[in-house]
Amino acid sequence: MSAPALRLLALDTATLTASAAVVRVVPGEAPEVLAEGDVATGAGGSNASERLMPLVAELMERAALRMADLDAVAVGAGPGSFTGLRIGLATAKGLAFAAEKPLWLVSSLGALAWSMDAAGDALRVPVLDARRGELFAGFYRAPAGGGVPRAVAPERVMPPGELAAAIMALAPPDGDVAVAVAVAGDALVAHVAGLANLPMNVHRLSGRATPPAVGVAALAAAGDRADGLAHGAPAYLRPAEAEVMYPDGVPGALRKR
Repeated sequence: MSAPALRLLALDTATLTASAAVVRVVPGEAPEVLAEGDVATGAGGSNASERLMPLVAELMERAALRMADLDAVAVGAGPGSFTGLRIGLATAKGLAFAAEKPLWLVSSLGALAWSMDAAGDALRVPVLDARRGELFAGFYRAPAGGGVPRAVAPERVMPPGELAAAIMALAPPDGDVAVAVAVAGDALVAHVAGLANLPMNVHRLSGRATPPAVGVAALAAAGDRADGLAHGAPAYLRPAEAEVMYPDGVPGALRKR
């Protein structure tokens, strides 16, 4: 007997492009997209709070669903923009809490890996611009029988020049045969010079460059998720710039005890 279909509202605000989707998905099968859309959120995701809710309302209307009809809300927890992630998680948490639905957190890099048009056995390396001269990188492989890709190494933040070594550690050449590697994401454009040393077996994909909400839904439905309603928090991977500049607190504000 097959698993029942799930109806999910999925969001991702890890980058300058916020993504939302209403999806019907049977675990283990490809999602059926009922409605989806993207909006630009400005530098650091600063406009996400103004643009995300109208997008959600539009998509729910197009899908002819109410919040009560959903089984859960899923959200990309990062890594990505500090402001964007906080807004996305707060929005998703508010919607889930008000509708009395579960809130499921998944990796934004995993959602991007899901969307990559790569060979089944390829190492998938989604990369997002982390600013400050760094990038966020994930390392994924799709199961042999198909399905959502699974992480084969921890997500990392690093200078672009270190990505080649990280890839080679996971996909070294097999004799004279180059192991297939696919890289995709907005960091390919943001860090062109820093990524010039990528190995010859790396294929730079030109498709989706930011995490899609449909990928968030696919990962959540497959069980690659965390319960985020009570204690969910974004996956920043590094301290905020304010924490680095002012470890004892912002001057003039209350200091840490």
